[in-house]
Amino acid sequence: MPGGLDSAVWPAVPAGAPVLVPVGSTEQHGPHLPLGTDGLIARAVAERAAAALDGPPLVAPVIAYGASGEHAGFPGTVSIGHRALEAMLVEIVRSLALWAGRIVFVNGHGGNTPALDAAVGRMRAEGHQVAWAGCGVPGGDAHAGHTETSVMLHLAPHLVRPFGHVSGDARPLAEIMPELVARGVRALSPSGVLGDPAGASAEHGRALVAAMVASLIRRIEGWRVDERGRLADPGRS
Repeated sequence: MPGGLDSAVWPAVPAGAPVLVPVGSTEQHGPHLPLGTDGLIARAVAERAAAALDGPPLVAPVIAYGASGEHAGFPGTVSIGHRALEAMLVEIVRSLALWAGRIVFVNGHGGNTPALDAAVGRMRAEGHQVAWAGCGVPGGDAHAGHTETSVMLHLAPHLVRPFGHVSGDARPLAEIMPELVARGVRALSPSGVLGDPAGASAEHGRALVAAMVASLIRRIEGWRVDERGRLADPGRS
């Protein structure tokens, strides 16, 4: 199992080591999932992928704050916005590049996407070997619903509160996106849930995490980077 960068001592860090950097958020995830859900998922996916990759890559500490302005109506949410997140990502790449090899941001929060696109594109233009990949799965619901609840039941069941009576706005994300951008999550869903956690299970979460890890491994091994700096999945058309 690869060690985390935060637990290593400097003489043990090999020159040119690849590094995976999980990117999360601190934001509400309904009344049943913890504020750090996105970062916990991103780190788990990064660690499991690193264990299967040659090298192996080092896994950096989670970037725990992201662009979560759409969740600002809920206590506990901490958002640093796109510009601050972009600046942080840029400086992380510039610092890592002094000793590391390839750098991959492993993103657990969809709201971070504009900052990742901007920062990674800028760093690639400077000549750095950096890219990013998300932890989403095809067909998953948007936020704190069946998908994330199942994943958390697998990864950290002790952090999942009862959700039998939790409800949210289960419309497809594409349908609600204009209103979501204009008014924020709370206007659409007082619970903070976009989806439906009913029927979530650790068994389903195990399969989802396995799919996320397999996709990340394929992307890193294939190293096909699109115009936005994202790693393309050669296993998907």
